Amino acid sequence: MDQRSPFPPHRVVRSFVTRDGRLTPSQQKALDELFPKWGLDPKLRDDRKQEPGDGLEWHFDWAEIFGRETAPVFEIGFGNGENLAEQAEKNPDKDYVGIEVYRVGVGRLLNQIEQRGLSNLRVICADAVEVLNHRVAPESLSALWLFFPDPWHKKRHHKRRIVQPAFADLVASKVTPSGIWHLATDWVPYAEHMLEVLEAHSAWENTAGPGQKVPPPDNRIETHFEKRGLRKGHEVADLVYKRL
Repeated sequence: MDQRSPFPPHRVVRSFVTRDGRLTPSQQKALDELFPKWGLDPKLRDDRKQEPGDGLEWHFDWAEIFGRETAPVFEIGFGNGENLAEQAEKNPDKDYVGIEVYRVGVGRLLNQIEQRGLSNLRVICADAVEVLNHRVAPESLSALWLFFPDPWHKKRHHKRRIVQPAFADLVASKVTPSGIWHLATDWVPYAEHMLEVLEAHSAWENTAGPGQKVPPPDNRIETHFEKRGLRKGHEVADLVYKRL
């Protein structure tokens, strides 16, 4: 897979670093053979929609991709993809899009999609912020999930945390009115940071009440990364906000 960015180059603080692990033969085969079937490439656009003089801006057509009118759930950083595959299998009436920069996780999820026959799930391998900015139409998502993003523990790295006021603006512009933003973290200082950002934001309302967490909802299973945090004694926080 070509990992070159399709977006205009500009200076930006990334919330991730490139540290992809070694691909297994099965994962590499999935990327080669299954990504064309279940993946979405932000570099490619259907030629039938390409107009002369078109610039770099275009949006994924969810109705065409899924074959029905839909506002999919969008998960950023799905890791190994086990939760996303589980939810797609349990809810065939809903559509899901997962985005992940690490190809190992993408390969694993592609294999799960094929094994489970999940026609309601698609995968993107790219920078989520860039894709949201350039490839997702306004108010076209029913929900956005952000589970266990990198907390960037050191104070000098806090600027790299994906949850910032500007990102809250971006998410608010992409979900439908009354759409949901579900966040989870196993790092208490990051949960406090998330609350600080979102409680002050005029577009978001805490569904549990100001400053409150929710019990783990049924749209999130206990993932590999969460179990690892729990073994270390970390406290898991789920936050669910509704777009006003």
